[in-house]
Amino acid sequence: MIHGIGDSIYWCVILNKPVKHVVVVGGGTAGWLVATILAADYNAIQPGGLKVTLIESPDVPTIGVGEGTWPTMRDTLRKIGLSETEFLRECEGSFKQGSRFDGWLTGAPDDQYYHPFVLPNGYGDANLVPAWQQRPGTESFAEAMSFQSRLCEAGKAPKQTTTPEYAAVANYAYHLDAGKFATLLQTHGTKKLGVQHILDHVTSVNATDSGDIASLDTKNNGALEGDLFVDCTGMASMLLGKHFGVGFVDKKDVLFNDSALAVQVPYENADAPIASQTISTATGAGWIWDIGLPTRRGIGHVYSAAHMDDDTAEQKLREYILVVNANAAGLPVRKISFRPGHREKFWHRNCVAVGMAAGFLEPLEASALVLVELSANMISHEMPANRHIMDMAAQRFNERFLYRWDRIIDFLKLHYVLSKRADSDYWADNRSQETIPDRLQSLMDLWRYQPPSAQDFTQIEEVFPSASYQYILYGMGFKTAPPPTSRHRDAIDVAQQYFSENDKITAKYLAGLPSNRELIEHINRHGLPQRQDIKL
Repeated sequence: MIHGIGDSIYWCVILNKPVKHVVVVGGGTAGWLVATILAADYNAIQPGGLKVTLIESPDVPTIGVGEGTWPTMRDTLRKIGLSETEFLRECEGSFKQGSRFDGWLTGAPDDQYYHPFVLPNGYGDANLVPAWQQRPGTESFAEAMSFQSRLCEAGKAPKQTTTPEYAAVANYAYHLDAGKFATLLQTHGTKKLGVQHILDHVTSVNATDSGDIASLDTKNNGALEGDLFVDCTGMASMLLGKHFGVGFVDKKDVLFNDSALAVQVPYENADAPIASQTISTATGAGWIWDIGLPTRRGIGHVYSAAHMDDDTAEQKLREYILVVNANAAGLPVRKISFRPGHREKFWHRNCVAVGMAAGFLEPLEASALVLVELSANMISHEMPANRHIMDMAAQRFNERFLYRWDRIIDFLKLHYVLSKRADSDYWADNRSQETIPDRLQSLMDLWRYQPPSAQDFTQIEEVFPSASYQYILYGMGFKTAPPPTSRHRDAIDVAQQYFSENDKITAKYLAGLPSNRELIEHINRHGLPQRQDIKL
């Protein structure tokens, strides 16, 4: 053991050692997104660039539940240099323009609303909510405020065949095959970006005297050293959870769903329309997702095991499948169990967890992959020059992502507390005051007198901005009191202009855009025009 002056010199050397090697533990979408983003940002393929190594077990399958993304994925793919044409072809991708919620308010046949990706027309310039609430007829909030829900209803694509890669007429994300996406990222990362890929089993974790991770022992490749380790080992959380013992914050008291049954359902006809939105249909103890890809639909039932047994959940799922494709009755169903919640912190010493290693919530609103993107980008942005400033980066990271997890939980819970369904204990329990986060309840009290705005949230990069809260609130029949009369008259006149403008844009886009399937088939045959700034 070194003491005195020698000890100080030793720790000075350790603390000022440059971060030159990042080891990502675990593959799948999370691991490969982190590896490719870091490799692209820090020129891993060139001598002197950051060394990025991804190690994954050859025997551990990825869960691959999340097949929906947020529009941020377009920037991510462009940043790492992937062609959008290649991505769509290789990952069986299709275009997603938002989410449709069926049966969440009352369960009646006409109970439906949209959460589109475009901002409400006039958002940020005027309060259009009072004018919409006074409009005669049955036009929904999303229909009045944006063109995108009508594009989805018509099965339209968000761009034309002549629109360049990653550019948009209407804001969009993707539906994709998660397994194929991870494979594409692996190929691109290793061949184009310089990611070192090791297929091996991690047998143990070796620590330094200070408690950091020094290296990982592997079955066939010996010790793997690194300066920063990214835990992408899924729910096992091998490094942050098991090695460091960072605790888990259980959120089952707020979000009840902890089980899912998933199945892949072919179309009845090869030319069947591809839905331009994720469809989420409420059930007695959860909801069924329905995601349209070019050759199949990914369908699954997310539910609370405390409110519905597995057999009943599977029965509900198969009843839904029969409506989709009467010939798909006997398809095998895969069971997934999860614990809703997240780690007490996400970056500890020289280890940061991303993806399911950091936490997991039900896939409502596709928050999983966007959290991976945000995590990888912040790790890249905060990449410490040496160990000395790593703790500061960790503190900033933890503060940001504890906030983000709390806001996502609030937003998901909002879908449940607004429901008026009375057909099961599940929905009644979701409305119980003790299950509603205090901050969400306070905001809902505020929103009875003024609509959600950017002033209600503190982060620049909110996962769900105030516009998203407006779509959910007013899609589910929430009422906000009108402002004082003196301001209200002027607002009505301004609102009518925006409503008229939205009607014109809607008609123009409905006439000029191809269907989702037409665009996908065109891309498969001819590709999309290239953007000049894409890195190939």
